[in-house]
Amino acid sequence: MEKQYTNLGKEMQSEVEKQVIRRVKRIPLFEGEPKTLSELFYYARDKYNRKDALNIKRNGEWHPISSDEIIERSENIALGLYSLGIRTGDRAAILAANSPEWTLADAGCQFAGVIDVPIYTTLTSDSVKYIINDSGAKAFFLQDVEAFERIAEIIPECETLEKVIFFGSEIIDSDDALTLTDLEKLGAELRKENPDLIKELTSATKPDDTATLIYTSGTTGEPKGVMLSHENLISNVIDAGEKYSFSPKDIPLSVLPLSHVFERTGMYLYIFNGMAVYYAESIEKVADNLREVRPTMFVGVPRIFEKVYAKAKLKAANASSLREKIFDWAIDVGKEVAYKREMGESVSAVLGAKHSIADKLVFSKLREFFGGRLRFCITGGAALSDSVYLIFNGAGISIMQGYGLTETSPVISSSNPLGVKLGTSGRPIRNVEVRFAKDGEIEVSGPNVMQGYYNKPEATKDTFTEDGWFKTGDIGEMDGDGFLKITDRKKELFKTSGGKYIAPSPIEQMIKGSRFVSQVVLIGNSRKFASALIVPDFEQLESYARSQSWTLSKPQEFVLDTNVLQLFEKEVDIHCEGLARYETVKKIALLEEELTVEGGELTPTLKIKRRIIDEKYQTVIDRIYEEAEKEKPVR
Repeated sequence: MEKQYTNLGKEMQSEVEKQVIRRVKRIPLFEGEPKTLSELFYYARDKYNRKDALNIKRNGEWHPISSDEIIERSENIALGLYSLGIRTGDRAAILAANSPEWTLADAGCQFAGVIDVPIYTTLTSDSVKYIINDSGAKAFFLQDVEAFERIAEIIPECETLEKVIFFGSEIIDSDDALTLTDLEKLGAELRKENPDLIKELTSATKPDDTATLIYTSGTTGEPKGVMLSHENLISNVIDAGEKYSFSPKDIPLSVLPLSHVFERTGMYLYIFNGMAVYYAESIEKVADNLREVRPTMFVGVPRIFEKVYAKAKLKAANASSLREKIFDWAIDVGKEVAYKREMGESVSAVLGAKHSIADKLVFSKLREFFGGRLRFCITGGAALSDSVYLIFNGAGISIMQGYGLTETSPVISSSNPLGVKLGTSGRPIRNVEVRFAKDGEIEVSGPNVMQGYYNKPEATKDTFTEDGWFKTGDIGEMDGDGFLKITDRKKELFKTSGGKYIAPSPIEQMIKGSRFVSQVVLIGNSRKFASALIVPDFEQLESYARSQSWTLSKPQEFVLDTNVLQLFEKEVDIHCEGLARYETVKKIALLEEELTVEGGELTPTLKIKRRIIDEKYQTVIDRIYEEAEKEKPVR
């Protein structure tokens, strides 16, 4: 069977793009490795053949989907797409929350050689329209009619769309709409007519064919479609997991959105290693699902771990002042033990005894929150503070931190059970090479590096060095043991009016060490000094206010109160001790509303959109510096 496109990357990239990327031949980990995503699904079925490969909770009961069912349904989806006229190299968008249907739609696209385009459920209609039009998607998988209605206004402006496929049983009144079940039935009928077609489709896909277009969050400028090949993703699944002892006994809970490459590659890793995957019902239900599923591993962004700790702290504070003191004592003991172990120092008998008491009183409950049988957690997407790392490791919850980007599929480096070091993101994974530019920017080469940005040859050229290394945009360093440390985003560095460069992220992480701080954004570009916009953790603040007999109750009252402002100024000073004078945060302003994806201040992966925040809070920022000139306190 002849393919329309042999490789989307090759078809769409200009000659200069094809020449700019340094390609390194990958060394396989074992003989018989799957080389495409469809081969990965077949490999998992043949090797493990689980009855509970995927699990979803509906109507109060967990329902399993077997390995055989995954293959049959994925093949039928692939054939269903073919029967609709969707061919190899065409694009299909997916906008839905995590579910088996998401994974099956993805697998069906890979079996058909169709390039899928995941879309975050939190994106605005205009952003969805941009992605569909830029990718030229012909098919659109949607969670349900409600999801369609949120973006219905833009559908007529998406001229390439031919079919809308709903995961639910209800559809809109249109000849171009059908359910996933309908699509599978079309595929089953085509299979009867042409039983060899599915094998022709899967065999036609090659490792360097584009598997997916993932649009970057766009912290600076419009989103770019990252072209990732089958080899990009497969290599990352196998190489990033090399030093972990994953097994079919492991049970992960899928929480992060599958539209994020971190969770997407994680899903492939779960399936590749024969695990029983459970999908969280929703963010609100994660705590309940953790207790039910009792996962052995948990993948999350740092914000999740920060919130878990904050909730535990608040629960202790609300119980009594004694419980809060015991909690704080236990956390300090745990951090001390974890730090000594990190430094290779012995733990004294006295400290060990204290830790045993702390474990019974506090840590055992923290572990129970995650279900009680976690082997480790894996985090990425943003930097995890040293403090949070030590808190959880001191409580017996190992956290492995990794580093990467959408453009690198995503993992570049990762801690693992055989190699962990405080303040680092581990060593580069196998087959991935890392070097540093003169200014400290991390540059990467390996089989995980993207094919380029879709329809953007100049942007592709700009993000690679002349000799073909990918420029990450992150500043970092490698220590003597080969561990990679990320210090900041190159584009986020700002310069004060005195000519001093400041890296905001590390300082923000220090300030977030305060239990009263939920979110913080450092500002000061072209200003005399650095300041900070802080969103308080109002639950922690309310608890503290009660203990101080402050008659405050509403966020707008807290952020304008002199006592509260002085509390935060003191917290900032304590947590930023040791900074250079020019890095010191001189003034702060408290914000009453949380920074959100919906508000436009955060990307879907919860990264700060600094330009948007500068614009949105321009009046507040100006007031900080105007009042500083008058030597008045900032409220």
